[in-house]
Amino acid sequence: MIVLGLTGSIGMGKSATAKMFAEAGVPVHDSDETVHRLYSGKAAPLVEAAFPGTTQAGVVDRVRLAGKVLGDPAALKQLEAIVHPLVRADADAFLAKHRAAGAPLAVLDIPLLFETGGRGRVDKVVVVTASPEIQRVRVLARPGMSEEKFASILAKQVPDAEKRRQADFIIDTGHGFEAARKAVEAVIVELTGDKSGRHGS
Repeated sequence: MIVLGLTGSIGMGKSATAKMFAEAGVPVHDSDETVHRLYSGKAAPLVEAAFPGTTQAGVVDRVRLAGKVLGDPAALKQLEAIVHPLVRADADAFLAKHRAAGAPLAVLDIPLLFETGGRGRVDKVVVVTASPEIQRVRVLARPGMSEEKFASILAKQVPDAEKRRQADFIIDTGHGFEAARKAVEAVIVELTGDKSGRHGS
């Protein structure tokens, strides 16, 4: 089974692209969704122990947690030390399940793949990109987003040009959904040789 890492900077269309892989029948593991699930399960007591008062009824309150860790690199590192191993274990179980089912291809959707040294966990990397102008418009349209916040997020991410340089495949989402869907299909065909358009295991 080929493990494909899917990544891209903020506002590049990664979530929409992950959905296209899933719609084509490829199993997709979503790191953000996993964190969400862990915050109302396994991770909640660990986060509460490290950051008292950040959970309610056994679920992590993301606003309270953000209040404790944002702008505090040491606290952020502490949180990552709790969450990252749990996400990784979840991804490993996901891969084992689909490998056993005989899936030819599985996708790990990892927002910070290059930033967290995830390159070694995947066989190939697809980077989702768009022009800086499109990226800016998309990100600034998000609720609660400001120029300052956007700049600070970008500063923490490996630059788009560097991601593209390290990519095995690049999908440009700036040309509309249809073009992106065709690009996704081309990646799947190249990796699996399956031209049927349905790639489930």
